Amino acid sequence: MSELSKRPPTVGPQGGISPDPRVASVESRAFGLPGIPFFLVCVALALLAVWLLIAERFSLGTPLAVITAFLAGGFYIVQPNQAKILTLFGRYVGTERRNGVYWTNPLTIRKNVSLRIRNFNSERLKVNDQMGNPIEIAAVIVWRVVDTARAVFDVEDYAQFVAIQSETALRHLAAQYPYDDYHEGTLSLRGNPDEVAEALGRELAARLGHAGVEVLEARLSHLAYSPEIAGAMLQRQQASAIIAARQQIVQGAVGMVDMALRELSENNIVQLDEERKAQMVSNLLVVLTSERGTQPVVNAGSLY
Repeated sequence: MSELSKRPPTVGPQGGISPDPRVASVESRAFGLPGIPFFLVCVALALLAVWLLIAERFSLGTPLAVITAFLAGGFYIVQPNQAKILTLFGRYVGTERRNGVYWTNPLTIRKNVSLRIRNFNSERLKVNDQMGNPIEIAAVIVWRVVDTARAVFDVEDYAQFVAIQSETALRHLAAQYPYDDYHEGTLSLRGNPDEVAEALGRELAARLGHAGVEVLEARLSHLAYSPEIAGAMLQRQQASAIIAARQQIVQGAVGMVDMALRELSENNIVQLDEERKAQMVSNLLVVLTSERGTQPVVNAGSLY
């Protein structure tokens, strides 16, 4: 066993397995001649072989016909946003990305690889967030192949690799953040979609780079509590919203009461002792913080 084969796989920064950099495939340009001129050469050789056979010069015509037929097997066409992977006797010899007709060694095996942008819409995954609450989450990943050699030779099936690694990254991401922001200043899946999408894109780039895949965009397409706790969490959200609204109402009411007492005192409109101030504060707070409209009561007599 060689020293290279005894090396353990490298663990990547996100927990994935990184290939040994000495054995990772690297894309290179394939050898290819312009197809149209070489096609004309083959046509000329074919006509010459036919003329020799008609002239019964079989010793020259037959080998020339065989050679022409052999050379004709080297033509291939590259469509827009596609590439051709060329291998010769099991060895990678290059990738042709240029569009058009080309000729290469007829003994090579050619395989198409799409360079078009693709979408992967993950299934709805049931996972636990950072707080341990079960949630449902899904994402849309926009990706494309940028290194054809890695995509074909370093992984078994790069499309399946993208699907599995995307779901793994999504599960890992959900465990890093709470569903909602229950503490001031913390990131959450629902409250910080841009930051969460950026974190998901970074993790996917680290995982899918081994397959020669570039992640163009990654965003959550579905986020919700699991059905068994959805009702309870909705009540919690409603309670939090009510408390926040009440806090704002109370703060505003206290400010208005303070302003009213200060204006009365500075303009010498009325002089109030501490007991009357307390009663006025109580009445103003009831009026300002009440959910329903209050009915004033006119007191024509003394306050005591």
